[in-house]
Amino acid sequence: MSQAQLADRVGLTRAAVSAWINNRAEPREDTKRLIAAVLGTDTASLFNLAKDVATELPVQWYHRLGHADGGREYGNAAAFAFDADLSALAREATQNTLDERYDNDKPVSVRYTLHELTGEHLDAFLQALHWDDLEAHYEQAASAEQKVSRSLRAALDNLAETRSLTLLRVDDYNATGLTGPEYGDGRYAAVVRRQLDSFKHADGRAGGSYGLGKATLWAASRFGLVLINTTLSAPQEGRTERRVIGRLDLPWHEIAGTAYAGPAWLGEPDTEPDHKGVSRSWWADEQTVETLHLARLGTDPGTTFLIVGVHDASGSAETLQQMHDKLVDSLADGFWAAMVGGRTKGPLLEARVTTLRNGHVLIPETRVDPHNHHPALSRAFQSYLDHETVAELTSGDQVAQASVPLVVPPRKGKGRARGKGYEHQAVLLLTPANDEDDPLNRVVFMRGNRMTIVSHRPRELPLGASPFQAVLLAGYATESDGEDVDLAEEFLRASEPPEHNRWDRTEELTSLYERGALTRLKEFRTEIDTTVRRLVGRREADSNGGPTVLRELLKLDGPGSSGIRRAQGIPSIHNVSAHLEDSGAWHVRVDLKLPEVEDPWRLTPVAKFDVRSGGRPQVDWKILTPSDNCRIDDDNVVIEAGVRSATFVGVTDPASHPVQGRLARLIVDVQKARGGAL
Repeated sequence: MSQAQLADRVGLTRAAVSAWINNRAEPREDTKRLIAAVLGTDTASLFNLAKDVATELPVQWYHRLGHADGGREYGNAAAFAFDADLSALAREATQNTLDERYDNDKPVSVRYTLHELTGEHLDAFLQALHWDDLEAHYEQAASAEQKVSRSLRAALDNLAETRSLTLLRVDDYNATGLTGPEYGDGRYAAVVRRQLDSFKHADGRAGGSYGLGKATLWAASRFGLVLINTTLSAPQEGRTERRVIGRLDLPWHEIAGTAYAGPAWLGEPDTEPDHKGVSRSWWADEQTVETLHLARLGTDPGTTFLIVGVHDASGSAETLQQMHDKLVDSLADGFWAAMVGGRTKGPLLEARVTTLRNGHVLIPETRVDPHNHHPALSRAFQSYLDHETVAELTSGDQVAQASVPLVVPPRKGKGRARGKGYEHQAVLLLTPANDEDDPLNRVVFMRGNRMTIVSHRPRELPLGASPFQAVLLAGYATESDGEDVDLAEEFLRASEPPEHNRWDRTEELTSLYERGALTRLKEFRTEIDTTVRRLVGRREADSNGGPTVLRELLKLDGPGSSGIRRAQGIPSIHNVSAHLEDSGAWHVRVDLKLPEVEDPWRLTPVAKFDVRSGGRPQVDWKILTPSDNCRIDDDNVVIEAGVRSATFVGVTDPASHPVQGRLARLIVDVQKARGGAL
């Protein structure tokens, strides 16, 4: 009942009803009795507005009828925009949470809880879910031959066979919650009733823009079923707590001659003439949210999503432990920077993962610590927040900072301002890699709320470059303000596909920006690679104790130059892969990229163990064999003139190791052989 309807029924003004609901005024005793009669409850309920008013409206499932024109959807197409695995779910759900941070002085808190139900616990949950009312719809929807129907059949058979169901509850706190009316524009309707409606109002800083990310919640459910409990940051109908709704996405199906479109909602039947019988959200009591496993901690605004029958479609996480670990790793990989804070600026995000079985803790809560998962990258970003970066690296724990220009092209119809566009100074942070870092020698791109967009390996790194980790901050991730920052953020967001996993050509990019937008992105990546190559130059102490910069570990003269250096380039390591053998030996495969020259190359691979201080001890090769486009001559790699790429394989001799191979990191330097050319 709306405030206006109540005011009309009791003969008061709407302002008077609003004043009572918002605790600004108290009705007279006779008015309270009249209100109680209109609401169908006892007068005592009116003395405590936090107590739920009893209602005779039953919570039930409403199934959307089939389209009058005969159209059919055999599943939600939006769910196929992403891989239906836990990594995509964690990425999209957490990004949406970051976009809806409520109090900017506090971090958003997200909690992922896996919960396996069996026996009486499963029965109680299915009863609260009104599962009996769904079974006929599931059976018919699962009887078709389409992809979604086959998946539903497998899920139903598994539930019947194992009598086990795994839930995944995703809670966020210090978020706005699903505010807004039931059917009109707002966050609630965008999530519960619409597709491709992003409805983000994060001052233009939202990471998402397609309105597709929420589909990963339903895609992660084997039954296409998600329950929602939200605590609102702004009242709706005078209430903020325990706004509950369920949504089910099934393919088209038919029962007893009646066609159903597929979507269904669990809620109270609406009494408004325009939506009569449609299930709408209801203000649930505490017992109901407990039974539906939707209870929240405290009264902070935010939303709880309960994914019924969660699974990882990639097949890489089948057990509860594997699912738990994958969620932790995915949160760390995607949002490590958002979880890093400095002395004056706290983190944007806190994340935890817990696993239960029938209400009891099975795997204790894991707090996702970015410094444990990505120590070098976290150190780099924290140094940036604390203004402790340097221009050039002179020691192993420093963080080098450099600017990388990004030219933002003008939008179509806006003119060619400042020539080819506006220049934004992105920030590149680079630091030596830690022992725990893997993979090495990469640059993590991010913008906005510091979600990882892509991990990029720079091209043509110098031979012998020390292992490093780097992060590229663009747009709002730079923590800067200005028109160029706003324009860069908009430009990069337009260049991202729905997965937000690269900066490249998109329909939005080509539609909104002048010709040359893709070229500006390519130039940006080239500038990033150039800046990385400049920062990773090796350093050594000269005889006076001062640092000197070696542009490469080894200045390779062109073969046959007789001491005269040619401007022809030098070989570079294109890729390195390695593993430990059972014997303790390091097995290494090195791919080389070579410039086009007239003379052969003769190179010497040198293996060393990395140490924190002092010289790196050299270890011997037990086996050194050619793989592609080269030969081995007296422990040297010989590459003929004109060859542009080559690969060799080396296995170290465990007898020469100063410590066990598993206790050390291997460094491979490829140097010019003594004597120069062949």
